[in-house]
Amino acid sequence: MATNFDHILIIADIEGSSGCWDYRASKFMTEEWSRACVEMTLDVNAVVRALFDAGVKQVTVKDFHRTGYNLLPQMIDPPTRLVPGYQQGPVAGLGDPGDIEAVMFLGMHAASGTEGFMAHTLTSRIIWLEVNRKPLAEVELFSASLAPYGIRPIFFSGCPTACAQAQATIAGIHSYPIDKSHGPALFDAHLWRSGLANAAVQSLNNLETEPYAVSGPFRAEVTMWDGERSARKLAQRWGFVQEGGRIFIEALDFHELYRNLIRLCYLTPLTEKTLPWGLFFYNLTGWLGLQWVRLRQRPVLKRYKLSAQKPRPSR
Repeated sequence: MATNFDHILIIADIEGSSGCWDYRASKFMTEEWSRACVEMTLDVNAVVRALFDAGVKQVTVKDFHRTGYNLLPQMIDPPTRLVPGYQQGPVAGLGDPGDIEAVMFLGMHAASGTEGFMAHTLTSRIIWLEVNRKPLAEVELFSASLAPYGIRPIFFSGCPTACAQAQATIAGIHSYPIDKSHGPALFDAHLWRSGLANAAVQSLNNLETEPYAVSGPFRAEVTMWDGERSARKLAQRWGFVQEGGRIFIEALDFHELYRNLIRLCYLTPLTEKTLPWGLFFYNLTGWLGLQWVRLRQRPVLKRYKLSAQKPRPSR
């Protein structure tokens, strides 16, 4: 199959993956999370493998859940470039995008305050986030941060609500939903992954979707779950306007808005000044957590290694 793109970026999250069915499966250092990491990795690798088979020359995978250390490298086909943890920039979290041409979103979730499966934006501490009177999903933040580099958002997978939000926001994006309404007992992960991989390959023909460049100004309204006291503290810390439990952020462009949301959710003035050290220790925590997953899931990883040594059928 001929492909329009040589270098694809995959941004992967866990809530919309085939292994996450409740909050504990998304929570750091739980038994459920260790199993979800394996399933999330299998989802990603199904797409990676299909992309290489379709003629894509390079695939970069950015793990964007919590610590950024949820994917098991030994279960992902080479020569995939896996980007764990977080980097400062130029693209927040990712670093330098290089020659990436298009981005696919796997395992995503819906925006804070909406009805999707485990819906949130950036952090569950936010119970409602809207920008210019519309809910803001992470697919918009990530796509807008990549737009200056000409990177097209061509594919999205998550719960049906998340898929609908992505399609309503980004014209022409392809999507493939995961239905979690009946629970894991009736879910066929192998069949779903096959459909996911096929849909991702089909999106390689998607030239309709343009880089997601949006014009300001922007006004964000953020409601924190822990109420007025927390909102007042955060607003005073960063110089934002606060009314009750709501914080208002004004920005001239989307990148300024994204930076301010990162400050609000994750930083203090001190940690912002010492961010390289903070990222080092945060990434170290994530790496240690992934070593724990490897220990907990050692029998699964051993079985996978043995099966991976068998030759793949030609296509």
